[in-house]
Amino acid sequence: MSAGMQPPDGFQLEVKGLDVAYGDCQVLWQAELDVRKGEIVALLGPNGAGKSTLMNTISGLNKPVAGSVTFEGKRIDGLPAHQTVGEGIAHVLERRRLFPFLTVADNVLLGAHNPRARASREETRQRVEALFPLLKARSTQLANSLSGGEQQMVAIARGLMARPKLLMVDEPFLGLSPRMVDEIGTLIKRVRDEEGISVVFIEQNVELALGLADRGFILESGRTILHGPSSELLGSAEVKRIFLGDFAY
Repeated sequence: MSAGMQPPDGFQLEVKGLDVAYGDCQVLWQAELDVRKGEIVALLGPNGAGKSTLMNTISGLNKPVAGSVTFEGKRIDGLPAHQTVGEGIAHVLERRRLFPFLTVADNVLLGAHNPRARASREETRQRVEALFPLLKARSTQLANSLSGGEQQMVAIARGLMARPKLLMVDEPFLGLSPRMVDEIGTLIKRVRDEEGISVVFIEQNVELALGLADRGFILESGRTILHGPSSELLGSAEVKRIFLGDFAY
């Protein structure tokens, strides 16, 4: 499916014609992204393509110059991050961003700070611990004593404490061992399958990302140039050109 085709109705999240700039430097041009309820979507592209900027704009960390972000039928573009969390969007930033000298338990509980999640914090904690047994076993350890993969689990768990309808994760597999990549991938599937939470994640490894996701969106130089089912993108000559260059031929 080309980026210019209109998608069918029924999207939980829909980003249309998004322009984003940092001062005089424009980063995104007419970017698009959409997610159906209960779907896993991969956001792919080379370094500097604008993937994190797109995700940051959805969550309210950046304000768009033009375009729209609609979540469950409501325009949210321009809302600050603390309000998008209240709407049901949780954003796990790149490189985890844990508080290194707080315990695992305290880092996780901080995710339930917003009023929407605070009232059911204990119930949510129990559900999250069922997904991540590590949390209970390491609850009193300082976050900086964990491995990179364990810290990523804590960061995702903190996002889930916000009781999101959509979880966005920026580079969940960055710097992890193959074993931890498998574990985090399995956890993302469980978040969708057992909790019914839609997931969008950023990744540069095409085969890894599309093996996990239902669909993929590919950014190049700030523009959405391709999107479609993972199976179609895996066989696309254009995808091979973007990620392999001359080696694709």
